[in-house]
Amino acid sequence: MSFDPNMTANTVPTDWRAYSGVLSRRIFAFAIDYVLVAVLCLPAAIAVFFIGIVTLGLGWLLYPILFFVVAGLYFGLSLAGRAQATPGMRAMGIAMIRLDGGKIDFVTAIAHLALFWILNSVLTPLILLAGLFIERSRLVHDLLLGTATIRTS
Repeated sequence: MSFDPNMTANTVPTDWRAYSGVLSRRIFAFAIDYVLVAVLCLPAAIAVFFIGIVTLGLGWLLYPILFFVVAGLYFGLSLAGRAQATPGMRAMGIAMIRLDGGKIDFVTAIAHLALFWILNSVLTPLILLAGLFIERSRLVHDLLLGTATIRTS
């Protein structure tokens, strides 16, 4: 089974094997992605340092939100890309789809990330437990946005 970025509503997988083992793969993909985001924060912090020098200290106000900006760009650009998956998701052989058949765009990717952070801060254990009981192993933020994660390998 392979992922087609030009997928339409008629070709959204209905075979249970497309969703088998997705939750555990998502957990490992999450860990990989956040290690990569942490690594990307280092050059971004150096860039903010020099921006702060040029702007006489004003640029240093970006430090408190640096992780959120880097993570947002990372997830937004990679999920909205051709593979419809982050590098961690690609490493684990999964991709995200919209159930209406459209492509994941930058705004949907950012909304997915923001909902994950918000819901995770309130319902931490319930986020993953929901995937055990909801069809297609979808999580709460997937339900709200009409997305699902499928296996690509």
